[in-house]
Amino acid sequence: MPNALITGASRGLGYALAAALARQGWNLVVDARTGLDLSRAVTELSRHTHVTGVTGDVTAPAHRRRIAGAVAELGQLDLLVNNASTLGSSPLPKLADARLGDMEQVLRTNVVAPLAIFQSVLPYLAEEATILNITSDASIEAYQGWGMYGSSKAALDHLSAILAVEHPRLRVYALDPGDMRTQMHQDAFPGEDISDRPDPEDVVPRILALLEQRPPSGRYRASEMVLAR
Repeated sequence: MPNALITGASRGLGYALAAALARQGWNLVVDARTGLDLSRAVTELSRHTHVTGVTGDVTAPAHRRRIAGAVAELGQLDLLVNNASTLGSSPLPKLADARLGDMEQVLRTNVVAPLAIFQSVLPYLAEEATILNITSDASIEAYQGWGMYGSSKAALDHLSAILAVEHPRLRVYALDPGDMRTQMHQDAFPGEDISDRPDPEDVVPRILALLEQRPPSGRYRASEMVLAR
C-alpha cells in the first residue's frame, strides 16, 4: 500500500484528506501541534490503516527529525502533504499594523517548514512521488488584512514551482482548496457566520482527483478538478 505524510492532520482539511486516504488503505504519518487532538485523530484513522502520529510544531527542527524518523520506518513515501499553516494573528491586521514577530512566525510555518520537511524526507521519496503544498487564493489576490498569510502562500507557490523544475520526476502541486468551514477560516473572520462555506470533506474528492489524474506539476484550484463520473 502507498504511504503518505500529512502535516496539520488533526482537524480541518488535513484530517479530512487523511481520513479519505486511510479508507483507501494508505499508510499514514500525521502530525499536529496539539497532542489530544492528534490522539483522537489517530484513533479514528487507525480503524482503517496503519497510522503514526507525531505531536509537535513543524517549525521545530527536533519535531521534523521525529517526522522523518516515522517516515523512515515506512521505508518509502509516495505523498507529502504540507498542510500545516498559520494566519499569524486574529483579527487579521493591515500590514502597517502587523507585528514583525508574527510575520516571521508565519514565514517559518508556511514557507520554511514545508521546505525543511521536504528536505528531511527527500531520501525516502518514491521516484515519482507527489508533493502537495496547500496554498490559498490570498497568494494571488490582494485582500486587505491578508498580507502576512497571502505573501507567505505566494512564496510557497513559487517554492513549489521551483521544486518542480529541480525535481522533474516528482509531481509538485500548489493546491488552492478554496474557502472552507474550518477553524482557521473562522479565526480569519472572528464573530462572523461562515456556515455558507463548504466542509473540508466536500473538497477532498477534488484533491483525490488531482492525485489520481496526476497532471503536470503546477498551481491548481480544487474547483478546477474534474471528478470521475
